[in-house]
Amino acid sequence: MRKTTHFASLPDEGWPKPKDMEPYFLGPPGRRWTLEERQDCWGLAAEGVDGTEHLPDAKGRIDIHLTMVGNPDRGVLLQYRKVGGGYGDVYYSKGELKRLKEWVMTHDGDLMPIGLFIPFERAWAAVKEFMDKDGALPTCIAWIADRDVPNYAFPDPGAREPER
Repeated sequence: MRKTTHFASLPDEGWPKPKDMEPYFLGPPGRRWTLEERQDCWGLAAEGVDGTEHLPDAKGRIDIHLTMVGNPDRGVLLQYRKVGGGYGDVYYSKGELKRLKEWVMTHDGDLMPIGLFIPFERAWAAVKEFMDKDGALPTCIAWIADRDVPNYAFPDPGAREPER
């Protein structure tokens, strides 16, 4: 399994040490999710899980992606995707679902539903569990399946990942 990181100025290869990511989630308010290079969307990936590392992309290889969209005022929206090899699982962190018709704009101009954001502390627990369990869907937070999220929650079609 090949692990990669797209998170602030941390190295791309492998996953970072938890102590290197923790301040982005548990630092003092106002310093959490420090926006380096005006970036508010980061992620971790595991390619070739479940013994499929020898297979090419879209040819049976199973990949997992944990995307994190941070907002200093709202917390973090997590998206978990497990794709390939017959999988097409997509889940979002489950926040206050009654707020799915309220949005926050990312630095790229995409609108993200406030109802899928969770507090930094809970997001950190999920990210740490994701890394500790080699990409397994974290169980320390509640998730909502993509198919159960109403279309109106993502008014910008580009903000929602297409199914593979």
